[in-house]
Order: sequence, then structure tokens, then C-alpha cells
Amino acid sequence: MTAHPPPAAPPGGNEPGGVPAGRRPRTTTRDPEALTRRLTAWLGTRLPGARAVAATVPDSNGMSSETLLFDIEHPEPRSPAPSAGPERGAAPASCALRLAADPAAYTVFPRYDMARQYRTMRLVATHTDLPVPRTLWLEEDPAHLGAPFFVMARADGRVPPDVMPYTYEGNWLHDATDAQRDHLETASVSVLARLHDQVPPAAADFLATPGTGSALHRHVETQRDYYAWVVDGRPRSPLIERGFARLADHWPSDPGETVLSWGDARIGNIVYDGFEPAAVLDWEMAALGPRELDLGWMVYLHRFFQDLAEAGGQRGLPGLLTRDRVESRYAALTGHRPRDMDFHTLYAALRHAIVMLRVAYRQVHFGEMPVPADADALILHRETLEAMIEGRYW
Repeated sequence: MTAHPPPAAPPGGNEPGGVPAGRRPRTTTRDPEALTRRLTAWLGTRLPGARAVAATVPDSNGMSSETLLFDIEHPEPRSPAPSAGPERGAAPASCALRLAADPAAYTVFPRYDMARQYRTMRLVATHTDLPVPRTLWLEEDPAHLGAPFFVMARADGRVPPDVMPYTYEGNWLHDATDAQRDHLETASVSVLARLHDQVPPAAADFLATPGTGSALHRHVETQRDYYAWVVDGRPRSPLIERGFARLADHWPSDPGETVLSWGDARIGNIVYDGFEPAAVLDWEMAALGPRELDLGWMVYLHRFFQDLAEAGGQRGLPGLLTRDRVESRYAALTGHRPRDMDFHTLYAALRHAIVMLRVAYRQVHFGEMPVPADADALILHRETLEAMIEGRYW
């Protein structure tokens, strides 16, 4: 998951989570200029004579894996070196680099497996017709840039913003017509349907979560372990622990078939050409699990931004990605009627709460906020999570 900073509040207020407006949490401890110089040195080993130029860090850069956008300047276009293991074809002029988080920078996640992400993207590109960016090189030696990384072709288009959220006025998706947003929604749900139907689970066995029991059981246990890591030495969250208890009490009688789950399945991870997906990004949360993992995440993440807009006095986009429409459209595309969605939307909100808690503790670590008296106050969607736990949200 790309752990983004809390969405900014309207001018004059505070950012959600109590961070004063204009003081977003830091997203990197690295110097982009130094990173570019080191990247050019590495690039020369793959494309002799090539240079990385016009390198930029996106404003939306998250606090998990970091992204660097750059162009390749080369006297003669040529194919990547065979030893690098890239896909076929000449290296594109514009690229994106995904770099594991600096392990010394109080990382949001305990582990960053760039080879796993790279392999997942190649798997999806091989087995589906989804627009996955073309992967070019994987570098697992941290000596070059300080951490493992991979390079992929950059996709042109636009992404629904997280900051300010796309549910707020003044961005391209909010300003679109109802028909255009309807097209975007249909196409985005189709991404999930095609992924789940086209990738053979056996081909993705390297994504299986360790442990025993169903894929869903192992997925939830992994999140329990993640929560334990987040609160180690920090205040615990009674709300998150209530959420896990609620899941245990309402466990699906049949978790359903196992498919390849994208993981961070939301429209903010899709580059759109107009209102059609042009690139599906961020595969670091990919895993094996039931179809509803992705459906619950897509529905909940939109509700997160919609609730923020309404709390800020805006109408938002109440007709977009509603739970009933997402379920109906997915069923029409796949023949599978989503089930246990109360469970899965709660699980999505719970997973998001754990990430937000770690992000907040990262701010504490860097002196951007004091140690909280109430850990639950750091969860931006506290009221939503409470309502889901009590069965009164939907």
C-alpha cells in the first residue's frame, strides 16, 4: 500500500489528525538530487551512455515505497541489456522508479519486497489484458540507491488526487459529468473483474500468505501481526482491537474461491486516459484471497474520501462507487455476487486504521506531533470504524 499523508484540510484549518495546515508529514528522508546522480551511475550499467534527467518526486509521493519520475537521455535509442532481465522492447524515454523505503526512516511497513512487486506486475501483464506499466529492470542490490528498486515505463494520464481528495471541489474528477464518472466507475470495477478472472491462482502461488487455514484467515492473521508491530512500544488502539474481535465474531461461513487480489484496489492507483484506465499501479499489497478483499477496499477507500468531504461541509461525490453499484457491476461482469461485504468493508477500514496509526507514530518519531494520550484519536475515520463495528454504518 502507498501510505499517503493525511489529506489536507481546506485553507485556514487543520489537516485531519491534528496536523496544522501546510505541515504535511515528511514522505522521504532522501535527497532527490543525490538520488538522481546515483541513478545515472546505475543506469549506465544497463544502458551505457544513458543519463537520468528531469527527475522529480511526485507531490503525492507516499510514505511506503517511494517514486521517482525521470527521463532517459541517450545518444542512441537501444534495447535494455539482456542481463538486466527486462521485458522486450527498447527502453522508453520516460520512466518511473519504485524504491523501497529507507529502513532507517521509521518505515510504515516492516518489509519492502520489490522483487515481489516486480514479479506480480509481470505476472499480471502476462495473464491479463489489464494496462500494467511495462517493467524494465529490477535491482535487488541496495548498494546503488540505498535500497532495492525497480524501473518501469511511465504512463501518461491523470490520477484522482488524494491531496486534496478527488471528492473535494476543484479537480478533474469532481468537475466531470455524471456520465463520465459513471464510465470511470464501470471501467474501474472491470479492472477487478478481469484481474480476478484471468490470472490463474496457481501462477501466483508466490503471493500466498504464510500460515494455516484459508487464504482469508492467513490474510487477517498477517494484519494482526502488522498491528502488533505498529504498537510495539507505543500506545495500543482499543478501537482497532475491537475491530479484530468483531471480525472474529462475524467470520464468513464460506470465504469463497481464492484469486489474485490487487490489494490496494482503488481509483487513486489508476492512471486514466480520459476516463479509461491507462495504467494500474501499486502492487505491493497483492496477495491471494477472496474476491471481496479488493471489492471491500475499493468501496471503503472511496467512502473514506467521501466522508472527509462531507465532514468538511462539501457534497463530495455521493453517487460514485456506491456499495450496491460496485457489487452489481462486478456481479454482471463475473457472474459472482459479492457476499459478506459488511465483513470485508469493515476489514478494509480496519486495515486502513492500522496504517494510519503507524503514519501518526512516524510523525511522533520525527517530532511533528506529541505522543498522543488517546491512540484512537489518531485514526482519521474513527467514527466510521466505530459505526462499522457496531453494525450501523451501512
